[in-house]
Amino acid sequence: MYRVAKYCLWLLLALACHQSLLAQESGGTEGKPKKEKHEKKSEDTYVVPAGESPFIVRNIVISGNRKTRDNIILRELSFKSGDAYLLQDLVNKFELARQQLMNLALFHEVTVALKSFDGYKVDVAVTVRERWYLFPIPYLRPVDRNLNQWIVEQKASLDRVDYGMKLMYNNATGRNDKLRATVISGYSRQLLLNYDRPYIDKKMRIGLSVGMSLGKNREMNYNTVDDKQVFIKDKGYLRNFWRGYMELSYRKAIRTRHRLGIAYATEELADTIVKLNPDYFPGGRKKIAFPELYYFFNYTFLDYIPYPTKGYAAELYFSKKGIDKSLNSWEMGIKGSGNWPVGKKTFVSLNSFATVKLPFDQPYYNRRLLGYSSTFMQGYEYYVVDGVAGGYLKASATTRLLNFNLNFKGTKKIAPLRIPVNIYGRVYGNTGYIYDPQPGKNFLANRMLFSSGIGIDIVTFYDFVFKLDWSFNQLGQNGLFFHRRSIF
Repeated sequence: MYRVAKYCLWLLLALACHQSLLAQESGGTEGKPKKEKHEKKSEDTYVVPAGESPFIVRNIVISGNRKTRDNIILRELSFKSGDAYLLQDLVNKFELARQQLMNLALFHEVTVALKSFDGYKVDVAVTVRERWYLFPIPYLRPVDRNLNQWIVEQKASLDRVDYGMKLMYNNATGRNDKLRATVISGYSRQLLLNYDRPYIDKKMRIGLSVGMSLGKNREMNYNTVDDKQVFIKDKGYLRNFWRGYMELSYRKAIRTRHRLGIAYATEELADTIVKLNPDYFPGGRKKIAFPELYYFFNYTFLDYIPYPTKGYAAELYFSKKGIDKSLNSWEMGIKGSGNWPVGKKTFVSLNSFATVKLPFDQPYYNRRLLGYSSTFMQGYEYYVVDGVAGGYLKASATTRLLNFNLNFKGTKKIAPLRIPVNIYGRVYGNTGYIYDPQPGKNFLANRMLFSSGIGIDIVTFYDFVFKLDWSFNQLGQNGLFFHRRSIF
């Protein structure tokens, strides 16, 4: 227990420095546009009640944005110069605008308020405090599915850690664009490059993202037995992969975004893997190459995306992988999140996920489902559940326990720093079901799954969210688990 506690403290410090920077993974025309030319981005049209005098927005004055262009800020406002609202409705618009701007992950603080009156004409002040955008940082990350598996099952072995360098350049040109370049060695070797620009047109509706990744592994998961991943390690490389993609996005208003992408990938295995699991690729193949076409629809109306306490979010996606016998898969999925305040410090949440892959006869490569990446149920962190269809529902009640700031004195060259810290207590329950037509020796598929527990959440600087859960599952097991942020 002492050893686990020691690693917990070490990981908390490491994640606070490293993951808070990574958590920022959350345009337009040249120069600074004239504000009166921006279209109104409200989701609906406001109608002033008869007999009441509205206030007219005359000017929108932006300050504090040393790098971020005005049009990126104006794009998130649900009002524009010339709009008319009753005073209380205008104030409500200010709060929504503040939330939208904070959710860009470009600013530490945002204030939207009335600047001055001239009869029924008002000026609005938008004041922001920008973050630091360029991070050349060391890359250090366990390769296992989650921190719990790495600490407990792998004894926090440094042999199972990827290390390297990562360049994160957010807001690279002031248009909320992102440049990423990562070189990884250690357990695996990888090179990742991608660039994302949310708007490439004058109307600020169409975005573009391009990227590629390549790498190779000396150890890999080739099968699942008793709902645990089975690995093999070799002096040579067991897997080589490459993937490139291009994606267009469309965002007409504020809360919705459409993404349409095309990708091409290749995967090659060593003969050892094919012998151990002939069903890894279709037909006992050693190598596959396939195109992929995918579409995502996102709706986000949350007060704070990294840790929402109010609002809704949804994601709907479709994908088509392969066009011949080497791989043939249609996949559809949906995710949803709802958060409702029930007091000044307390809120309840429901999060759901469902997916299906067709046809049901899929190779092992395409049957991974629960327990991989961010798709998990609390209490089953040490298990994976393969399948072709299924989902889960998570419910929780959360209350804020502590709220304070850590203040650091500045110097002549460095401004004073204030780090907000919020600590929440949480109780939760999960239920889910995964369908696998080829379960083999795996016993968690094709049955209802349940779990519950209590947790502590820490939310602080640079959107860093750390979750510490004590979970209980229906197998009679319980334990302490770590998680990072996840909307769904």
